[in-house]
Amino acid sequence: MQTALSHHFSKLLVLLIVGLFVFNSIAIAQSRPQKGETPKSGGKKNQRPVPKTEAELKAEEERRKLEEEEKNAVVDDEVLKIKTNIVNVDAVVYNKKSGQIITGLKKENFAVFENGVKQDITNFATPEAPITVSLVVEFSKWSEIFGLYGSRGQESGTLEVIRPVAYFLTKFIKPPNDYASVIAFDIRPTPITDFTNDPARLRQTVDLLLRNNPAFRESNLFDALKFSLVGGKGDSVVLENSKERTSQYSGMIDVKAPRRAIILVASGIDTFSRINYGEIRKVIQNSGVPIYIISTGKLFLKMYDHQLPATDGIDGTPGRMTFLQADNAMNTFAKESGGAHFSVTFPGEIPTVIQSINNLMRSQYSIAYDANEKREPGKKYILDVKVDIDGDGVYEEKGYVIQHRPFYTTPKADIKEK
Repeated sequence: MQTALSHHFSKLLVLLIVGLFVFNSIAIAQSRPQKGETPKSGGKKNQRPVPKTEAELKAEEERRKLEEEEKNAVVDDEVLKIKTNIVNVDAVVYNKKSGQIITGLKKENFAVFENGVKQDITNFATPEAPITVSLVVEFSKWSEIFGLYGSRGQESGTLEVIRPVAYFLTKFIKPPNDYASVIAFDIRPTPITDFTNDPARLRQTVDLLLRNNPAFRESNLFDALKFSLVGGKGDSVVLENSKERTSQYSGMIDVKAPRRAIILVASGIDTFSRINYGEIRKVIQNSGVPIYIISTGKLFLKMYDHQLPATDGIDGTPGRMTFLQADNAMNTFAKESGGAHFSVTFPGEIPTVIQSINNLMRSQYSIAYDANEKREPGKKYILDVKVDIDGDGVYEEKGYVIQHRPFYTTPKADIKEK
């Protein structure tokens, strides 16, 4: 019996070993990837690092430097503005005795001094360039009265101020390079036409002035001059037939032209402008635009001077003192702008005066220097232009007149907004 049990136990042991062997074989077979499957991670649990290429190393180094720069960067909110301050000085040279204008001069014949210090001339143009002109005309009730009484009622009172404008536009604005605009003023300035050289448009301007009569007695000369120089919001240009009652107007300062000038036809009387005499002088001095002035009302003053009161009457009639102040103001505006003042008494003088103004404008030497050194903002500097006619190195102190703007004021510093 014992033998039988031993034989039975040995049989079970053999079966158990065989079973274990089969189970392990199945488990091993299932743990291997089947055919057709791609081994994950290349068949390796921990893949060895592959050496980086030269391009990858370079890109990594640049990225590291950029991160380092961004980390150490300092934020600067200040905006650096580089400005050049070009000062323009238009000069006319003529013989003091004969009045003959001197042409043909070159850059080497001129010298510009600022507060006695000679400046380097950076830009220079000869008087061969075309002209761009704004004609500013007093078209008020007072100008009409002066003209009417001056002609003893023989012609329309407005002809005294319209005649110089018409003569200049028809005789001296030549297409395609000359341009002219016309601004009429009484209580406020009104642009009649913007810059044009179209003969038909210029005739329309004159016709419009001839067909109309002044609406207001007041003549705000200072406001009109400021408007013509620096521009601003005003009545829309009449001949453009704009639907808008007002529009933004650019003044002569913004005009990019080699020869710029204003021809002012007015009595010189200012009623109640928003700016005062001192303020308009600063505008004129800083503009760099010469003003050529034709004073009107002179025949009226010559005929009725003995009947006028010393000061303005209760009804607003200008007195002798007002006319004297107007004449002084016109002289000052012309001198400080580098222009000229012509007092016209009789209509027969108009052609000669207009010819002189045209000659002066077309004979301007355009001179400029760069005031790039540090200068005190808002400070006035005295300008002096000297000329050496014969090129011998000696400036002409006598015998010649150099007509130019006498002042330059540096722009005021910008106020930073908080």
